[in-house]
Amino acid sequence: MATLTFPPVLTSPRDDATHLYKAFKGFGCDTAAVVNILAHRDATQRALIEHEYRAMYSEELSKRLASELRGDIERAILLWMPDPAVRDATIVRKALTGDVVNLKVATEVICSRTSTQVQHLKQIYHARFHSYLERDIEYQASGDLQKLLLACVSAVRYEGPEVDRAMAEHDAKSLYKAGEKKLGTDEKIFIRIFSERSRAHLAFVSSAYHNMYGNSLKKAIKKETSGNFEFALRTILQCAENPAVYFAKVLHKSMKGAGTDDSTLTRVIVTRTEIDMQYIKAEYQRKHGKTLNDVVHSETSSHFRAFLLALLGPAHR
Repeated sequence: MATLTFPPVLTSPRDDATHLYKAFKGFGCDTAAVVNILAHRDATQRALIEHEYRAMYSEELSKRLASELRGDIERAILLWMPDPAVRDATIVRKALTGDVVNLKVATEVICSRTSTQVQHLKQIYHARFHSYLERDIEYQASGDLQKLLLACVSAVRYEGPEVDRAMAEHDAKSLYKAGEKKLGTDEKIFIRIFSERSRAHLAFVSSAYHNMYGNSLKKAIKKETSGNFEFALRTILQCAENPAVYFAKVLHKSMKGAGTDDSTLTRVIVTRTEIDMQYIKAEYQRKHGKTLNDVVHSETSSHFRAFLLALLGPAHR
């Protein structure tokens, strides 16, 4: 469930565009007003506001936001503005071709999305950046990680709940033989099963693996693989079992210890607000005994804090 909240009386996209223009006028930007509007509009409404703003003022709203805002709040709002597929494509593009290549971020997005989302991301990626996602993966990634990511963006996986139990048990045996049973690891088997099977199927494989061999598949992955390849396999498996648990863990790590990883914190909250943030918040509180809202409040400040908390919606204690 999404956590996005809307005002009791929703203004028109044209009125929103007018109010945003007024917030930009004068000395300094009224950032609170910008947050109050944009943090309470869904992807369709944001697109309509952008359309109206362009028609009325002959400039792109995103460019005006970039010129008026600074720091974390600028990055957060600019990431929030596009629809989910454009946003994912932009995140992956920057991770693969930016000043600092970040394979972990590209891997997180590709391996945590559904097959439909990945195929849509691929189309947007090519249309927007005039480059094939596969080509950029080939250029930046290598070895088993490269093979797995290429398989994930190429395969069209079934997304229904039905599972062939006999096939799932066979996959569990194949993974055991390819990993814990032998000296060394047959990564090809892991790549094939993890890139081609549905989420429901992989969740059943994980359960069957534990029942058959008394060890979790997650631990087997940790033992048999390493680096970003291990991270990719664990991301696929955890998102097959429960995406909310996975993202609650990512959020916890982003705010753990000294300092906060604002980039990860922003990315996860912005990308999951319109999908399953309500479940992520519940998992976070169950695991850590405190609300995600309270932790975000203590780890952030100013307009950046106000924006993230607006996306998270009210805390349920």
